[in-house]
Amino acid sequence: MNVMMIAPGYPDEMPFFVRGLALEGAAVIGIGDQPEHDVPQLAARHLAAYVRVPSLQDEDECLRVVMQWAKGKQVDRVICLWEPGVLLAARLREKLGAPGMSIEDTEAFRDKDLMKEKVAKAGIRTPKHKSAKTAQGVRAAVKKIGYPVIIKPIAGAGSMDTYRVDDAAELKAAIAKMGHIDHVNVEEFIDGEEYTYDTICIDGRIVYSNIGYYRPRPLIARSEEWISPQTLCLRDLDAPELKGGHEMGHAVIEALGFKTGFTHMEWYRKPDGEVVFGEIAARPAGARTVDLMNFVSDIDLFRGYAEAEVNGQFSQVGPRKYNTVNIFKRAQGKGRIQRIEGLDALMRRFRQNIVHVDLLPIGAPRRNWVQTLISDGYVCVRHPDLQAAMDIADAVGTDLNMYAG
Repeated sequence: MNVMMIAPGYPDEMPFFVRGLALEGAAVIGIGDQPEHDVPQLAARHLAAYVRVPSLQDEDECLRVVMQWAKGKQVDRVICLWEPGVLLAARLREKLGAPGMSIEDTEAFRDKDLMKEKVAKAGIRTPKHKSAKTAQGVRAAVKKIGYPVIIKPIAGAGSMDTYRVDDAAELKAAIAKMGHIDHVNVEEFIDGEEYTYDTICIDGRIVYSNIGYYRPRPLIARSEEWISPQTLCLRDLDAPELKGGHEMGHAVIEALGFKTGFTHMEWYRKPDGEVVFGEIAARPAGARTVDLMNFVSDIDLFRGYAEAEVNGQFSQVGPRKYNTVNIFKRAQGKGRIQRIEGLDALMRRFRQNIVHVDLLPIGAPRRNWVQTLISDGYVCVRHPDLQAAMDIADAVGTDLNMYAG
């Protein structure tokens, strides 16, 4: 099977998906805008071909270059596991006659207003919402919905350019910050705990599911630099408080007609137990969350996804043995990393529970913590007991410190 993959080298997880596809027998054709010699080695070793395009942001030019390359060749699948490229993948499928999500199908996973309309029509609780393209339109939407509201890009990913607005002054500030965005979604703020529901599906059938949890809520983590945000994958999916999220996840996938691949959904559980849909993407979760899911059961979901996509099967099954947590670190100061303190002591205390460490090395420039959740690196821990896992994660958050200058 010839599988065309957009952005095989970015984000950091993508080379593992390239490897998985190749191991499942696919000839992987990478489509990217970086020079071929800059493609990460893991991806490069498993690519059958690489087509360089001027810019993945210029979809029309991408289509022209790729279609010229594909003339006379067979392409069986076109995939993209990176949010900004999923519509390009749908357009390429249409041009190449390849199976998979259509442009119309894909738009329901990118346009948050359309997404919520379809989900609400299926009887699933969604926040009140309205789209807007002007400052006046945003103000009108807020007036209709009422404070507090969330304002975010209509086709955004994660919590980038997302703002909670509680009053007129905050609304004015948010509109000023979002002046570079043409189309936004204004929605009711849901006060509750924020979870994820992640799946791998084959022909609409869920063959793998996971529920994750954020500490603290992403909007809070994005607003305070001193916080070491955590993402968790939960061991016990049968916990009573998660039942509503499971049921909602199934219903959302059915309502949107998703067939094969990864999905990443976010949902809320209010203090009274009500569950509310947040949003869903036709891709895996980012910020090394697939690694977290792997560490729960000691499986390989990079290959599991590939098996589902290429062969219509899924064999990466195993008992859920651990709660897993990624703790993302932000260095103090600006400039380059000067020193890291506390890691050796943490390793002595929790060596059997710390399963991965990926921190920027001494001398590396700091990353922009607002633009990437991974920030200046992360530590992954796991433990069979949820409270113990969170306690270890909190120790990493407080006792591990990075300094820049």
